[in-house]
Amino acid sequence: MSTNSPYQVANLGAWSELSQYQFGPIAGKAFLRAPLDLTGCEISLNRMEAGHGTPFLHAHKQNEEVYVVVSGNGTFYLDGQEIPVTEGSVIRVAPAVTRGFCADTEDLFLICVQAKEGTL
Repeated sequence: MSTNSPYQVANLGAWSELSQYQFGPIAGKAFLRAPLDLTGCEISLNRMEAGHGTPFLHAHKQNEEVYVVVSGNGTFYLDGQEIPVTEGSVIRVAPAVTRGFCADTEDLFLICVQAKEGTL
């Protein structure tokens, strides 16, 4: 649903309040496609509470993902590998890689950008 405006602005609130957003069984995940009328990528803001993780591992058919850790610490699970992450970590994940993550001793805040692989 395009607004016919050359730009959109959205405010989802403070990072600490992301738990109000829900994606299926995942609390703390807010997609920006609709609020920003995105047409070339999907972006989500994510908060994972300390000691919690994604409820399932998954892969994609076409979309690569880039995760930017904004704050906190955690572990990414990528094709059976465990990768520790902290503020400033940036991870690119190819579509076929099985992925998931969990927060360790602090809440994990991250931005996820996904777009069709090979289109840049």
